[in-house]
Amino acid sequence: MNFDKNNMPKHIAIIMDGNRRWAKKRNKPVSFGHKEGAKTLEKIVRYANKIGLEFITVYAFSTENWKRAEDEVKALMLLLQNYLDDYSKRADTENIKIKILGDISVLSENMQKSINNCMERTKNNTGVTFNIALNYGGRDELVKATKAIALDVQEGKLKINDIDEDVISSKLYTNGQPDPDLLIRTSGEMRLSNFLPWQLVYSEFLFVDKNWPDFNEDDLDNAIIEYQKRTRKFGAN
Repeated sequence: MNFDKNNMPKHIAIIMDGNRRWAKKRNKPVSFGHKEGAKTLEKIVRYANKIGLEFITVYAFSTENWKRAEDEVKALMLLLQNYLDDYSKRADTENIKIKILGDISVLSENMQKSINNCMERTKNNTGVTFNIALNYGGRDELVKATKAIALDVQEGKLKINDIDEDVISSKLYTNGQPDPDLLIRTSGEMRLSNFLPWQLVYSEFLFVDKNWPDFNEDDLDNAIIEYQKRTRKFGAN
């Protein structure tokens, strides 16, 4: 690895795009692409932990993904549940902390149980925090944050003039975490797709023309090197 260890991003967000395209190119079912994508994810998170990243956030299932074919959604949900049940054991032994970002209340009872067990099992780990955005939508997150703030005002816990960026951030799923320094999106697509709109306002973006199952450790290294070449100004000259 040729990157500067003294200039590491603390938090990397990833839109794991291209599982379906990867599978179709190989005349395989979509579910096969998602399974290979899950293997890639585990490999990348393990490597992120190895090189000392503090946070990694991935877009696993959006609030809009429910619009996909019913069979694909069911298969993906089963894959995600099995992944959480299985991976939480390995993550625990590797000192990885898992958090779920999103509205889990509408998920099945078994899925919610898997999510809660996974987070509980790894909550005291001190390695990389692995955020999985599951049934996540950026606008939905902001709506929920707005309602929570409005309720605090209504109950007299908060004055309107005291509402600032810190108050809004405190009501988001990522409360207590730094905003991502770098966003990576695979498959060559160049859009956010309703992913972390508040948190990504000053992040560096990198779009990789490679489908997610083909993404590897060298690609993450190269992304970090590219990040380190950039000058982050945060609106300054």
